[in-house]
Amino acid sequence: MRIVLTGGGTGGHIYPALAIGTYMKEQNSNTQLLFIGTEKGLESKIVPQAGIRFETINITGFKRKLSYDNVRTVIRFFQGVKRSKKLLKEFKPDVVVGTGGYVCGPVVYAAARLGIPTFLHEQNAIPGLTNKFLMSFVSHVGVSFEDSMPYFRKAKQLSYTGNPCGTSVLKAVPGAGRKSLDFEPNQKYVLAAGGSRGARVINEAVIGLANEFEDMTCLHGMKLVLATGEVNYEATLERIKDTHAYRTGQIIVKPYIHNMSEVLTDSSLFIGRSGASFLAEITALGKPSILIPSPYVTNNHQEANASSLVQVGAAVMVLEQEVNTARISTILDELTSSEHKRNEMSKAAKFLSVPDSASRIALAINRIIK
Repeated sequence: MRIVLTGGGTGGHIYPALAIGTYMKEQNSNTQLLFIGTEKGLESKIVPQAGIRFETINITGFKRKLSYDNVRTVIRFFQGVKRSKKLLKEFKPDVVVGTGGYVCGPVVYAAARLGIPTFLHEQNAIPGLTNKFLMSFVSHVGVSFEDSMPYFRKAKQLSYTGNPCGTSVLKAVPGAGRKSLDFEPNQKYVLAAGGSRGARVINEAVIGLANEFEDMTCLHGMKLVLATGEVNYEATLERIKDTHAYRTGQIIVKPYIHNMSEVLTDSSLFIGRSGASFLAEITALGKPSILIPSPYVTNNHQEANASSLVQVGAAVMVLEQEVNTARISTILDELTSSEHKRNEMSKAAKFLSVPDSASRIALAINRIIK
């Protein structure tokens, strides 16, 4: 089988595409993959590292207000369609899989116009502009949240597949995360992470905890592992290194966690943003969470993502403007002190997970090919 993957801009679009491609290749070792992205996007670094052939088109996103840049974007879109058709005719894929981000617009549109079967995956509760545009052209749409299905009423075929990133994280070996952190085998810990680049509001919350609570009683014997993001590591460390909590090892500060799936698997509680990929992973693992949605994303979709977990009791949501040391301390105290509460949240999280997401997507893809 020959598969074209496309999607980009953020890891939330890239990693699901890679998870789908990896799963399809595991099912059939003869599967050949081509990823089409942009030269400047994050995918230009991530995809080649995964050992997948990578080609580019030149495309930018639409501005949400009237701008002459949008005229240029329309021109680039049709140039991107032309370039995509050339790549597709050369590669001759059996199917094209798009996972969102403006780059997949011209690629998936070109495939549909060429009569190539197309599968579109939406990770967020509120779909982005590109996927809304593409839904009436593609063969099949798969969604990560049941709440987003009404947005795709015009789709030819629609199914609730879940997010394939949740399937991949289940391969982590229990205990490997604790070992990598040099923790004792039974040490419980809270993981705070704002994604690959970190989140300043989460860093500030942990700095506040360390400076205001010397003995960190709100952790009830747990440790707190903070991934600051490479850019913010030195500044965060400078403000936390002299605190009692850091010096005694109650708080551990890392710039980046390379084995995130392992560290997340062993954690007892997660604090972070509510991007679709992270939520797929914590629901698959059944991790209780404190979610701080980023307000800087399109359609405020992270708040909608988090609300899906809050509604079933799987998470506590704190809006960014409401984050302060006292609020985070109170929530931590409540959750780290009660294993029963965490277990109930864990059950609710697993209720939302789709552990066979990758196989559901593979089934849908095989159906549209046939």
